[in-house]
Parts: sequence; structure tokens; C-alpha cells
Amino acid sequence: MNRASAFFLILSLTVMACGTLSPIWGTAQTPTPDSLIPNLPLVDPSGQTPPTVDPVETTFPPAVIPTHESLLQGPFYTATPPAAGALVEPTYTATFDVAPILYYAQSGDSVPALAKRFSVSEDEIRSTAALPPTGLIDPGTLLIIPDRITEPTTPNIQIMPDNEIIFSATSVDFDVEKFIDKSGGHLSRFREYLGSTGWVTGHEAISRLAYENSIDPRILLGLLEYESRWVTGEPVDLMHTDYPMGYQDYHYKGMFIQMVWAVNQLSNAYYGWRAGTLTHLEFPDGTTLRLDPRLNAGTVAIQYLFSRLHSQSQWAQIIEPKTGFPVMYSEMFGDPWSRADLVNPIFPPGLTQPEMVFPFQTNVKWSYTGGPHGAWEHEGALAAIDFAPSTDHGGCEETPTWVTAAAPGLVVRSGGGVVVVDMDGDGHEQTGWDLLYLHIATKDRVKVGTWVETGDRIGHASCEGGVSTGTHLHFARKYNGEWIAADGAMPFVLSGWRAVQGTKPYEGKLIKGEQAIIADPVGQKWSNILWGPGD
Repeated sequence: MNRASAFFLILSLTVMACGTLSPIWGTAQTPTPDSLIPNLPLVDPSGQTPPTVDPVETTFPPAVIPTHESLLQGPFYTATPPAAGALVEPTYTATFDVAPILYYAQSGDSVPALAKRFSVSEDEIRSTAALPPTGLIDPGTLLIIPDRITEPTTPNIQIMPDNEIIFSATSVDFDVEKFIDKSGGHLSRFREYLGSTGWVTGHEAISRLAYENSIDPRILLGLLEYESRWVTGEPVDLMHTDYPMGYQDYHYKGMFIQMVWAVNQLSNAYYGWRAGTLTHLEFPDGTTLRLDPRLNAGTVAIQYLFSRLHSQSQWAQIIEPKTGFPVMYSEMFGDPWSRADLVNPIFPPGLTQPEMVFPFQTNVKWSYTGGPHGAWEHEGALAAIDFAPSTDHGGCEETPTWVTAAAPGLVVRSGGGVVVVDMDGDGHEQTGWDLLYLHIATKDRVKVGTWVETGDRIGHASCEGGVSTGTHLHFARKYNGEWIAADGAMPFVLSGWRAVQGTKPYEGKLIKGEQAIIADPVGQKWSNILWGPGD
């Protein structure tokens, strides 16, 4: 038994007195894989039974781990920002108070986020490679971090790759309707009425959630199956018929809104881990547990969602990689780590935002009405910013002004107030850079399949699509299916103006040199933008 497994066993034993296992896929005893997943259909496209997969554990390759003594030879680089105009020189240190943690950077890591996760200052994170003070660290970079965490943590075992949470390239060939029909459960016969679209089937609801929120449909189906058996069987009881995710709140009654709740939990955790703002789990009884700082965002998303539904003892069994949710998930969809290996990393080394301009015409007044806020739902990544055209009366008024392309690309989605432009032109919004234009009116809206150049017309701002109290454009970016925070490692830059978030969502400013445009929801003068070429 390795150290991580031993730790997990101790954790399970110490919390067992808190309650017995009650999730649908479990019993009071730790289940075996066979008893855990009765009569689950084979879904591997090849028709073969997926191979048994050992859990992925964050360890360091013995062949490349330097000794503690060799690590102290330096020189080491930190991410301390240089003074304006100064030459960048490495910061040198040769001592540590205690033996450090050796950590290999994962795709999406940044120095500010790691400092929060490891409870250290940013300048204490060292490497023999140069570290960007605010940007993404190249995957695989060896970091040397002081060991400062003394409280108990979750197991250092990765159970879900990031690609299985976001709407990434691994989902391009996944047919939601075919999978649900083949599984033959309650979801395949389910219909639900939604006020925004009318009647939808089970597969239409899951697909809509995936596209709108940029969430992998597999993870939604896996969670729905684990909690209520909706995918391969029938709801286990009346409660799980009305509340299939087991979240009992009358505001969230019904399958679609239950899955919206689940999406919000996944997004809060995934993007909170990326930003370093999430460090602990809190269980329904109020107890807490620190997240191991070496985990990946996908694992944290799963751990967090189940911590919102189950006691700590139940949770410990659910996340167990050889008998819990990861086993059922692999049986349903095959090995997620093998899929991830085909497309990793999510963020290649040296990635930067392509050049983009303001998404509206030159010499036409618009206002910056919303600083960084949620990309789709109110929760999750603060990836979106808002602009509104000048109007005489406010509210949801039709305007003749045009939303225009901020960058070239192929229109891959157009409808329901949404236009998505795929900048790499491969026709898949799960790959490369994509721009989301939301609240685009039906009238004059650009059609799917249109190639647009920078400045070409997208459509008119409106209140269509989502929730809106006034005519405006909601604008966001994603890369390889992951929403990119507007004020993060790759800040949103339009015509040279950089988005900076405020103390709360929707607050903030755009800055360029000494100039600032302050977000204002009613478009007061300090939020006005009138730009032209070269501005």
C-alpha cells in the first residue's frame, strides 16, 4: 500500500463514525466495483470492455527528482515583478527553513493561485526556470515551494482530468443523444417544459447545458447516474424523481434546474481552484477539510460537488478511486485519463491572447456597463464583460447600432441570442480560441458558417438570450473549452485596453496606461467609449 492509499484509509476510518454511506451507488460497506455498477451497459465505441484503470496519483518521477541538497545549490527564480523599465534579473536564494515540496506545474497554474493554495507568499515559490509573475506557468515546470500547511487535507490522488469537466476536445466525438438512447433509462424517455424554450427531451437538455456552460456532457450524465440512476435505470425514489441530483430545495425542482445547480458547483470549484480562491471543502454539517494543494482542477470540482451533498464519511467513500464514483464513470465512458492524454495540455506553453479590438463600430458611442462577471451563470469563472450602445430610453430597446467581430473566425453557433465565433476555424468550439457574443437580436444576426473578419457585423445588441434588464452585449472568451477569466493570467485586452475586476462581480474598469474607463450599469459618462483605429 502506498502512502497516499494509507492516508486515505486512515481518513476513511477516522470519519466513519459520522454516518453511513447513502448515495444511490453505495451501501453501508465499501462496495466492490461489480456490486457498485450492476448491469451497466458497455459504451466504449469499440465495443470492448474498458480496461481497469489505476488511480492517478500526484507523484514525482524518481529519475528526475533532485535531492534536497542539490536543490539548495540555486540559482532560483521567483515571480517578483521588476520595477518599471528595469532589467529582469533572477532572485537568488540558497536556504529554506524546512524541506520544501517539489511540485510540477499543471496546465493552468499561475504563481498567484499556487501561492494561495500552498499558503505561501508569491516570492517564496522558486524554480530553476524563469516564472511569469502573473501569466501561466509552462506545464511540467518543477517548482520548489515551502511546506506550510499543517492542517489535515484531502487525499493527494487525482480522480478526474480537467478535460472531463470543461467542454474540451475530448467531447467533440461524443453523441449525447445516441448514448442516452442506448442506455435506455428514464432520461431517454424524459421530457420537461422550460419557459425559455418550451418542451425539451433529456438529450436536448443535457446538450444545452453543455454548450451554454462549456461543461462536458459526460460529467453531467455521470453525476445524474450516480445520484439517481436516471441514465441506465429509473429514479430510485420519489425524491430523486423531483430532485435527481439529491439537492432538496424547491427552487431547484426538476431535472434541468437540478443540473444547473450541479453545473454551478462544478464551475465554482474548477475556476475557484484556477484562481486560488477555493482552498477548503465545507460539508453539510459545517465541518471543513483543506484541499491538498497538489490536486488538479477537475478533481477538485468533483470533490467539491459531492461535499455539498454528502457527509464527510460518505464523501470519503464516493471519491475513493477504486470503488467510488471514478469507477462507475470509467465503466460508463471508458478511461478519462486516456482521452485527456490525447489532447493535453489544455494550455500550451507560451499561450497568449490573440489581438482583439472592441466588439462594436468605431466612432459610435458605447458604454462599459459590466466589469468581470460570470461567463454564463452568475457563478463560476469571471470571464465576461458587458457593453451597451447609447439609447434614448434605456431598457430593452431595439437599436440600429452594430455589434462587430473583435477578431476573425468562423461562426459555429447562432441562435437564441447567442453567436459563437471559432477563431481557429475548425468548426468546433471545444478547441482553440472562441468568442461568445450574447444578447444578439434575431434580426440581422450573422448566420452559422459565415467567416467574419475583424470589424464585420455580428448583429444588434438586445435582451434576447439569458436574463437581461436592458439592451447590451455580454462578451466572453474561452480556450480549448475553458472560460478565460477576464482579469486573470491572460487578461481580456481589447484595442489595448485591459479588463480589471472590482471588489464584486460587474464592478471594475478598463485601463490603458494612465487612462481608465470605469464600469457603470447605467452608462454614465465615465463608462463611455468612443474609439477609432489606433486608439
